[in-house]
Amino acid sequence: MKIYTWNINGYRAVLKKGFMDWLDGCGADVVCLQEMKAEPDQVEPDQREPEGWAAHWNPCKVKKGYSGTASFCKSAPLAVTTGLPDEKFQGEGRCIRMEYEDFHLFNIYFPNGGMGPERLEYKLGYYDAFLEHAQDLRKIKPIVVCGDFNTAHHPIDLKNPKANEETSGFMPIERAWLDRFEAAGYVDCFRMFEPGPDHYTWWTYRFGARGRNAGWRIDYFFVSEELRDKVKRCWHEPDVMGSDHCPVGLEIDAG
Repeated sequence: MKIYTWNINGYRAVLKKGFMDWLDGCGADVVCLQEMKAEPDQVEPDQREPEGWAAHWNPCKVKKGYSGTASFCKSAPLAVTTGLPDEKFQGEGRCIRMEYEDFHLFNIYFPNGGMGPERLEYKLGYYDAFLEHAQDLRKIKPIVVCGDFNTAHHPIDLKNPKANEETSGFMPIERAWLDRFEAAGYVDCFRMFEPGPDHYTWWTYRFGARGRNAGWRIDYFFVSEELRDKVKRCWHEPDVMGSDHCPVGLEIDAG
């Protein structure tokens, strides 16, 4: 099975930048999108559910043009649910879970903690609520999770770590949660294949950052440990434009 995750930073915007051509040519079974910033009725029917794909949307309900996720599937899931069980973390359209025969697949847009202490607390609470939910489901079948985690885990995962130690997205408290996540038995798929530096998934639009490859790696695929040997490859596509993030791909043996 071939899966992509991509924070597109606005579905209506990326539609004007060749998204459908990319979708048609990507060869994926599932495409997980974050930061849709749109509701299904704000786009044309063939954009809401592109031909050949089953579309599952979870738009933000508390603020127009904010957050939101969608999953486009060629391989039909057994079941689809939206949100986390904790009511405190519902309403922003951040999570879609697809159950397949061999695993649960989460498409998640984790909160950004950069808008003050309250949002940082919300982000950390969301992390914990997700892990608790994933661990419950993992008792039945393994977990694949992808999306924008909004945190670079290690100094190698951003261009200027020293300058960003007090910036949300690289704060010690955020990185410590990723430590706990891995300790709970989850594997960073990209680092299974590429241990080296200078591999990023997000670049600010300012200062010519993308051209200089001055970025952050904040978009991930993780699998629970029991799926490690099923992962065939994981890669970035930094040459695919249309967003300030790039697509990340995973190929996994689902049989």
